[in-house]
Amino acid sequence: MNTYNFYPEKLIGGKSKGDTGFIVSTILLWGIGIFALYICSQTSIITLLNSDRMYFVKRQLLASLFGFAGLVFFAFCPFPVMKKILPAFCIASALLCLLTFVPGIKFEENHASRWIKIGSLTFQPSELMKLSLILFLANFFENYESKKESDDATVSPAVIVLSGVIALIFAQRDYSTGVLVFATGFIMFVLSGSKLSWLVPFTVFGIPTLILVALIEPYRVDRITSYLDPSADPTGRGFQSLASKRAITSGGFWGQGIGLDDINRVPEIQSDYIFSGWSYAMGFIGVLAFFALLILFLYRAVKIAMTCTSRFGALGTFGCAGLIFVQAVMNCAVVAGVVPATGIPLPFFSSGGSSLIVTLCMCGFIINASYYDEENPSLIKNVKLKKDVSQFEECDVDMFK
Repeated sequence: MNTYNFYPEKLIGGKSKGDTGFIVSTILLWGIGIFALYICSQTSIITLLNSDRMYFVKRQLLASLFGFAGLVFFAFCPFPVMKKILPAFCIASALLCLLTFVPGIKFEENHASRWIKIGSLTFQPSELMKLSLILFLANFFENYESKKESDDATVSPAVIVLSGVIALIFAQRDYSTGVLVFATGFIMFVLSGSKLSWLVPFTVFGIPTLILVALIEPYRVDRITSYLDPSADPTGRGFQSLASKRAITSGGFWGQGIGLDDINRVPEIQSDYIFSGWSYAMGFIGVLAFFALLILFLYRAVKIAMTCTSRFGALGTFGCAGLIFVQAVMNCAVVAGVVPATGIPLPFFSSGGSSLIVTLCMCGFIINASYYDEENPSLIKNVKLKKDVSQFEECDVDMFK
């Protein structure tokens, strides 16, 4: 129970050409995300004030250029090279997070100081920290695999780094991102096959800390109370939740179409609540299409992770895909009123360049893992090659050990 590993199905004999299904699902999610933003920003108050109905769409397309550049980099950068630059990448992410506390650079909004601002540009460093933490843990557990049977093997460095990152994000008053990072790190610890002796103290101290941090801020308590009874203050704290639910239910089966004012009665609909606008415009059939595409995205990513010949690539893929999927489900649950408001964006959809850029970088890493082929004889047993190297016999490949 304490140890188990993921091993590849692939056989030596040539690289895979990548996972077409995953690439298509990524492009489709990005495409309908841009379309959803167009739907939800046509009559938005902010766009009217700027006299530009395409304001948010233009910003998202600009961020997409940087995002796809990051996707290409992470898709084609060899894993050995990526591991060499990983320390600098992690340090840079941490320093950017620290800049959110520097007067003159930090940018505060909605009870939080999550952004840095230079001129007219803003960036949320905690988004980049998500990716750097996933890659750090993937690299750490790849190295841990070779020495986990020895007496001096320990996961303490990973626990310390994960705890430090969560504390840093909490200090920015970004509770939802901290919880998401905690969940992602927890999943990667379990999937890594590391000894689970750390689990009890980590849980005993971690969960009460999350609860305490949630209750010490008055606005978070307000979110919980408005979630429990939004009708108690229908024009105040409960307005956004009630408006979002009305938009979703008003969509019906086929949706109400685009260009209507009703969906813009939901505050911040172009951001965290964009799913309510998509539901209103596209209806139940649009909601089903979104979740079908999201499940396809996760399925193809998991398949990539299970067949990747690099442990670093496999664990990194699990972390990236898991974070995107869990974040999407959490956002939809908030919009539907199933859980209290969290303030996390919907991947590919919500207006915000930081989230989109990092999400596309994560997808690039997964694409890299889909075709990366690392010669590792210890993972493939009893392979006998014929004259034609594409043929194999007596092949015994374990996915789990």
